Amino acid sequence: MTLTLAHGMYAIVTVSVIIIMLFRKGIVLPTLLGTLLVASIYTGSFVGGLKAVFNANLVAAKELFSIFLIITFMVALLKSLKDLGADQKMIAPVQKIMVNGHIAFLCLALITYVVSLFFWPTPAVPLICALLVPAAVRAGLPPMAAAMAVAMAGQGMALSSDYIMQVAPMLSAKAAGIPTAAVASKVLFLSLITGFTALGITYVRERKNIKQPNYAPNLSLIDSMSNDQMKMEEEIKSEVSAASEMYVSEKERNRWGSIFAVVVPLSMLAVMIYMFSMKFSGSKMTGLEGGDGAAFIGGVAIVLLVLASVSFGRLHAFEKISDHITDGFVFAFRAMGPVIPIAGFFFLGSGDFASAILSLPVDASKPAFLFDIVQSAQNLIPQSGFITGFGILVIGIITGLDGAGFAGLPLTGALSGALHHGTGVDPSTLAAIGQMGAVWTGGGTLIAWSSLVAVAGFCGVSVIELARKNFFPVLIGLCVATLAALLIW
Repeated sequence: MTLTLAHGMYAIVTVSVIIIMLFRKGIVLPTLLGTLLVASIYTGSFVGGLKAVFNANLVAAKELFSIFLIITFMVALLKSLKDLGADQKMIAPVQKIMVNGHIAFLCLALITYVVSLFFWPTPAVPLICALLVPAAVRAGLPPMAAAMAVAMAGQGMALSSDYIMQVAPMLSAKAAGIPTAAVASKVLFLSLITGFTALGITYVRERKNIKQPNYAPNLSLIDSMSNDQMKMEEEIKSEVSAASEMYVSEKERNRWGSIFAVVVPLSMLAVMIYMFSMKFSGSKMTGLEGGDGAAFIGGVAIVLLVLASVSFGRLHAFEKISDHITDGFVFAFRAMGPVIPIAGFFFLGSGDFASAILSLPVDASKPAFLFDIVQSAQNLIPQSGFITGFGILVIGIITGLDGAGFAGLPLTGALSGALHHGTGVDPSTLAAIGQMGAVWTGGGTLIAWSSLVAVAGFCGVSVIELARKNFFPVLIGLCVATLAALLIW
């Protein structure tokens, strides 16, 4: 493997993007320019670079559209429930548990961790954010703190250990040439250390922003989300406002609202029970993990959206459901649209997407800028257990920058098997450390172009700001876990 000028430019742009993020500036512009420069240098053609900028955005949009789509349908469902007043009725029982923002933070983290441990965060986030986050916000927890709790507990703690399905430990262990169980037990321990540290720091930093519970009767589930993110043009509001378009009597509206306030949570509960039953039927992989589980929940949301729209609009449901879906798309793209060009640049660094972005022939070699850079740097790591451990952590974090936390595990696993000689550190320990860095980063806590998009979308906060807020607590947690691993094992 030979590094080229394009590799050097990719490394420069990547470092620049990270620095710009830390200074709280937008990174869409540098990633667009970076994609143009890297592609132009690699193809030797400015025209090829222009084509690659468009292709990168197209590839990123295809990869992320499933997240945008489930956000769209869940927001549309919430709006249809708002028409019936069911959203306020749904929140009422949960408020009895989440009596204040402090308890709400703990409940969100705990429930997210348990559900995500079994099904991965992708299907868990819509369930938790739709039913629990609004209640947590009304209990006084800021939307940003709620988003951080969900991301760290689900995308971080649960996904990084992957202790139930053990896909991630298996990838790390196979590449390192060691048993899966040796990695799984250690990574579970490290994920808990990282999670408790990150969540603890987050709570201390955010507790001053926790407000008194707000149980105002006119505050609905949709209104509990960030006002800035949920803002729509006045013309659109006037077209879809339930207040100005009453298709059923108030009595009938209350009756249907009460019905859907029970049906929707029971439907989501039934989904969870079904998924748990499939999980405990004998197979670790049930076909409902990750994207498939999200698709299952999305399908249920669509059916509930149709029923709620018909119950409120009767014959007007033909137009009403279109309005709700349009509002959902507007919300999803307004909040998450900037992520697409950012993801496009980092997808360019992955061998899985570079060929499509650069319009390379089928038989052409596929560059993997990010992984090539990481592999070339492995010889620079000194033969010291302490330095090797933190070096593997850094490499894991870098491999996670492509937004796919599991993609870097074969690399960190292979490096762990190769670098443990002469360091006195067990390869399973190094593999666990590398897995923590890769999944906490690419799985969706540190970078905005990952599944963190879904968390931010459902909580109604800026995904870029959420990634910034997560950065220091998660980084400190990873360092503490790495240090603990090197001292204990």
